Amino acid sequence: MLTPSQSRAARGLLGLRLEDLSARTGIAAPTIGYFEGAARRTQPAVVKVLQLALEEAGAVFIPADAHGGPGVRLHASADR
Repeated sequence: MLTPSQSRAARGLLGLRLEDLSARTGIAAPTIGYFEGAARRTQPAVVKVLQLALEEAGAVFIPADAHGGPGVRLHASADR
């Protein structure tokens, strides 16, 4: 599942502001900000919508494994 730090990193790689992600998902920018700041618990369904929108924009999420923590990179076809 998407972590707050992955969401922040993906937005940075994609050049998306909170307001941009809000427009793509219909989720209020403050709600996204609360999630990314880990300021409050966010419903799993909301996190899934955020993840899908970021993936559609070109983010690839890398799960944590024995070699390190979770990460994010751009899809090879992302036009950045």
